[in-house]
Amino acid sequence: MKREINYPEEYFGVFVYMKSRSWLIVVSILLLLVVWQLVASFGGFPAFILPTPSQVAVRFVQAVMDGSLLRNTAVTLAEVLAGLALGVSIATILGYLLARSLHLEHLLSPYIVASQSIPIVAIAPLLVIWFGPGLFSKVLVCALIVFFPVLVNTVVGVRSVPEDLRDLMRSLQASRWQTLRYLELPAALPVFLGGLRIGATLSVIGAVVGEFVGAKSGLGFMVNVGRGVYDTALVFVAVFTLIALALILYGSVSLVETRLLSWQQRPENEVFLNTELPQNTS
Repeated sequence: MKREINYPEEYFGVFVYMKSRSWLIVVSILLLLVVWQLVASFGGFPAFILPTPSQVAVRFVQAVMDGSLLRNTAVTLAEVLAGLALGVSIATILGYLLARSLHLEHLLSPYIVASQSIPIVAIAPLLVIWFGPGLFSKVLVCALIVFFPVLVNTVVGVRSVPEDLRDLMRSLQASRWQTLRYLELPAALPVFLGGLRIGATLSVIGAVVGEFVGAKSGLGFMVNVGRGVYDTALVFVAVFTLIALALILYGSVSLVETRLLSWQQRPENEVFLNTELPQNTS
């Protein structure tokens, strides 16, 4: 006989909390738009200084209709995804090697830390000069800005594995691959995904910095064009699109984290008993 014990009140409370938080976000955004409209309308600001939300909305529709917004968004998104993939791949591999070898960490850590002391704005022009204003230089800028937080979180995650569990794997004669798959990867995954969330949002900044330095397309290019012709509404459209991209990337990583770490988020009072209950023979 299979017995299952559930506590739906727990889930109901979480649902109510999430719903109330969503309403608070919507109300805060609406309040911000109302304040913005009042300040822009009654503050006497010209449209090239502070356009109203309605003017920004009209400019957004125009940019969508002529295809410029979708075209430049696709360029920036391609740069972000390629740079994120490159930076995360290199940071993960190097982070694991640094976590497993103190000698390698002592050898490379000064150079890694020194590279992070240089502002990415100072490195981006060099990359554009060396590799041209095309896609590859923007991907490198994104990869550089993503690299460090993912690297640090990978090292911390791998080193957070308890030594007792490593001894257990050695006593079971587990191979290096088995130790990585069944011990180090699950233990380091929460910390690694935290770094990936940071890197996902920073990658958007990296793409825009590269486009500011030199580009013929992209949302950063749209910002430069709008600034040059005093089309401030177009600048707001590009900025809001960048915010949307960052939120989508952050939410995507959070969704992956929820799916992969669902075993951590299971309520402690949710119990499943799959054993046979003793029969009452009396």
